[in-house]
Amino acid sequence: MRAGRVFAYGAAAGLLGDLLLGDPRRGHPVAAFGRAAGAVERVLWRDHRGWGALHTAVCAGGAAALGLAASRAVRRSPAASVALTAAATWAVVGGTSLAREASDVGRALEAGDVEAARARLPHLCGRDPQALDADGIARAVVESVAENTSDAVVGALVWGAVAGVPGLLGFRAVNTLDAMVGHKSPRYLRYGWASARLDDLAGWPGARLTAVLTTVAGGDPRGAVRAWRADAARHPSPNAGPVEASFAGALGVRLGGTLSYGGRVEHRPVLNGAAGRAVRASGSGDIDRAVRLSRRVGWLALGVCAGARLLVRGAVSPKNRHVTKGRTS
Repeated sequence: MRAGRVFAYGAAAGLLGDLLLGDPRRGHPVAAFGRAAGAVERVLWRDHRGWGALHTAVCAGGAAALGLAASRAVRRSPAASVALTAAATWAVVGGTSLAREASDVGRALEAGDVEAARARLPHLCGRDPQALDADGIARAVVESVAENTSDAVVGALVWGAVAGVPGLLGFRAVNTLDAMVGHKSPRYLRYGWASARLDDLAGWPGARLTAVLTTVAGGDPRGAVRAWRADAARHPSPNAGPVEASFAGALGVRLGGTLSYGGRVEHRPVLNGAAGRAVRASGSGDIDRAVRLSRRVGWLALGVCAGARLLVRGAVSPKNRHVTKGRTS
């Protein structure tokens, strides 16, 4: 079986497994990687970029190497290769857990239980929930759904299409390291620099594909394109900007503005401010609409990535190579 078909079948099975099973409450492979990365950090940590780069290389490189070794071990068996790809895809994508957590917060807000919504919000993002009212919580959820559609689903599928199982595991490792050490705290300002920059690089193609697919899958394609073009570059993150702006335009809402992380207040540009309305905690179903859009984008990304892998592999297949002998004079 060709590598393109292995990825297509395996990624589809893995995404279906995520839809049906979600993430396990205990023993998740990403959590195991996080514990291993934490152990490496305890050995290597220095307030220095070079040591942080070594930490990134050891952890992300180790995850990719593990994927490569596993792929080589089963390469003679198409069924085992598909199963391995399916397991890796299920392990690294998190679309179902993202949707469940967002919906749980949305239901609490609809019921008027703001305290319950505040208690659930840290499962989605690092905002200070006590600094947010009901509408602020709803906006944080929509922004988190948008950003994690790229980070937890589309980006992984892109790198899986590029590099198979090593790409899937390597991307998730990089993204996890960024969440662990890539933020601008005093401890990680230098040590986490390499992880943060590598995450920006690895996330670039997935973020752009997410934005493109959002314009296709959303309810307002023109609005999504308009917000993307007008506001994405104003966002401090090179990858969250296109994703959140296109989501804002597609949903017809405003995102961005003032927010708080760990007691630190940030004033971010408003996305889709000219055409959108404020995200509302109740009545408008903004969270549910964002979750449905995220799911559509994820399945479209599977089709695009699997199709691209099949086309590229077909184009370079030995059957399609033609060698023309030149004449000598």
